[in-house]
Amino acid sequence: MSSIKTAIRLLHQHHIAMGPGKADLLEAILQLGSISAAAKSMKMSYKRAWDLVTIMNVSFQAPLVTTAIGGTHGGGATLTDLGKEVLRLYRDVQIKAEKYVEQEAQRLTALLQ
Repeated sequence: MSSIKTAIRLLHQHHIAMGPGKADLLEAILQLGSISAAAKSMKMSYKRAWDLVTIMNVSFQAPLVTTAIGGTHGGGATLTDLGKEVLRLYRDVQIKAEKYVEQEAQRLTALLQ
């Protein structure tokens, strides 16, 4: 049995502005309220997570993630309204692409031995 895997990547200048890993990071930040916790949950370094957030924030018209400096209540990170919209649109495109590719790939995989 063969399968085809689809990955949608949105390129901007010389960076990947959005892709599967960045979308997963945004979802983790949304759920956990922290870049540090999101990075840990994805087994990613804090620096790598920050680098990915920075790329996303400078690639779009406005930041996708905002942060609050720690204090008595601690810091944190949240998705902006634009961040939530980009994540929703990306997941929608991803689902539609996977359905289309799956349907079309059936004809192609039928030709395999």
